[in-house]
Amino acid sequence: MLVFVLRRLAQALVVMLAVAFIAFMLFQYVGDPVTNLLGQDATAEDRAQLRHDLGLDQPFPVQFATFVANAVQGEFGVSLRQGRKVATLITERFPATLELAFVAALIALLAGIPMGVYAALRRGHWLSQLMMTFSLLGVSLPTFLIGILLILVFAVTWNVLPSFGRGEVIRIGGWSTGLLTPDGWKHLVLPAVTLSIFQLALILRLVRAEMLEVLRSDYIKFARARGLPDRVVYFGHALKNTLVPVITITGLQLGSLIAFAIITETVFQWPGMGLLFIQAVQFADIPVMAAYLCLIALIFVVINLVVDLLYFAVDPRLRIERSASGHG
Repeated sequence: MLVFVLRRLAQALVVMLAVAFIAFMLFQYVGDPVTNLLGQDATAEDRAQLRHDLGLDQPFPVQFATFVANAVQGEFGVSLRQGRKVATLITERFPATLELAFVAALIALLAGIPMGVYAALRRGHWLSQLMMTFSLLGVSLPTFLIGILLILVFAVTWNVLPSFGRGEVIRIGGWSTGLLTPDGWKHLVLPAVTLSIFQLALILRLVRAEMLEVLRSDYIKFARARGLPDRVVYFGHALKNTLVPVITITGLQLGSLIAFAIITETVFQWPGMGLLFIQAVQFADIPVMAAYLCLIALIFVVINLVVDLLYFAVDPRLRIERSASGHG
């Protein structure tokens, strides 16, 4: 187990160094921070002084080492657009994105797993067919279109839910949350549902396919031959083994929810990291873009590591294989 964890940590370190190098190259080849900060009318002396202050006159390896050292401390410089520290901007926006992604993932799991099980057990039923049609629409329709349709129905036509913003939030230390206020929940419903639709449809189809595969296996036939009731066979044996691959997909999709909430946050003007990144791209705000890239990579790496450990704990075959290879 320790060797497995150390190997995964080594792989994660290599991935983060590669991402840090890509983020660092943004500073080298996308725009000129000196020009962005001082403007076109700055004197040569002012430009040379700022270049020295930023360390841009240092050799390439020294600059990269400095960038990595600062990134490890969460320091990415100052936003060229807002003139504030990037770490402060990320700290302010991260709670909104995490909150949105967490609620969307919860909706996808709590709805997708039961719907997938029902669609597998009642394949010919009209409700099962309706669920599969919904899942096909969920994976086919673009996120921005789903968001616009929900705004049209619930915010414009029925006027029951707000269409933009985060609503009233409460600050707990350095963390802000709208989950503790009714207004915050009202503002969260539409963007969370919009973000969850694709994941819900994906989980539904995955659970259905895995459940059907498991139900055809020999140990399920043996369980039926022993006279076990359907409830025990379906939920005590089949569902437990169905959830093994679902853990992997769900973990990776949580990272995707955080990384690709950009469209949803733009449609609903949700003040999260995705909206901050879009604004940074429009202005070529390289420090913010580099920080976003590194943070998203770190989130994916951490989630991947957790998923691998969960998979190792849930699937006994992996433990047996690794012990056999260790003894061999």
